[in-house]
Amino acid sequence: MSNKLTRTASIALAAAVALGSLSVNAAPYFWTDWTGGDLDSGAGFRGQGTITTASSTVTVTYTNANGIGFYQPSGGTDYYTGGAGATSPYTSAQVDNRPTGSDIVALRFAGSQTLQFSEAIANPVFAFVSLNGNGYAFDQDFEILSLGGVGGNACGFWGCGGAEKVVVNLGAATEYQLNSNNVGGTEPHGVIRFLGTFSTLTWRSSSNEFWNGFTVGVQGTAVDVCVTDPTLPGCNNGGGNGVPAPATLALIALGLAGLRLNARRR
Repeated sequence: MSNKLTRTASIALAAAVALGSLSVNAAPYFWTDWTGGDLDSGAGFRGQGTITTASSTVTVTYTNANGIGFYQPSGGTDYYTGGAGATSPYTSAQVDNRPTGSDIVALRFAGSQTLQFSEAIANPVFAFVSLNGNGYAFDQDFEILSLGGVGGNACGFWGCGGAEKVVVNLGAATEYQLNSNNVGGTEPHGVIRFLGTFSTLTWRSSSNEFWNGFTVGVQGTAVDVCVTDPTLPGCNNGGGNGVPAPATLALIALGLAGLRLNARRR
């Protein structure tokens, strides 16, 4: 009996170490690879891309009924240049790597738009370019992680500029606005992050400014990140996205290990 308990304890410890090692060896952010062209046959725009994480390939669909300025799924100008490594407008203590390639969605019109993910993702980051004559109002709270020309970061492609978060109570809902504040320049470039698990993200462009652009990245799928951070919003209760609680995943791992042990003993 003591040998059996010892072996079971060893299996449990190995499972715990395996799960915990995911957080120790944190991967950089995974950015969207935008592909194809406009999938909306009307006046609006619908584009798709993929985010390839360590464990999954997530389809990202962007929808804007008002249309956009332009869509750059490959080639063209890399608007995410400006500094390198820790001095980039798009990197920080939380985000190791700037957006991959030159993929960008350039906005032009005021109005609502939506990002939809084929499976729940965790801690998405939103990289924005040239937010000088516009502002974004999101339906979810966010934090500003980095800005060009602020905190030692290099300026962005079009220059430097500050931005700030403004929380607006609309009565039935709350709007979280990202607005240029013209501090240090008029050309904000940077990254904001939404903490939690998400299947959709909706926001409103506040003006018809040509142009300001964006792309989106994720820390990983919700299932992956919830294993290492069970306190993340949406993890323990599934967040409406069917995300297993980390304890459940650990029990599954232990159960499978136990079945393998019993098979060997038989």
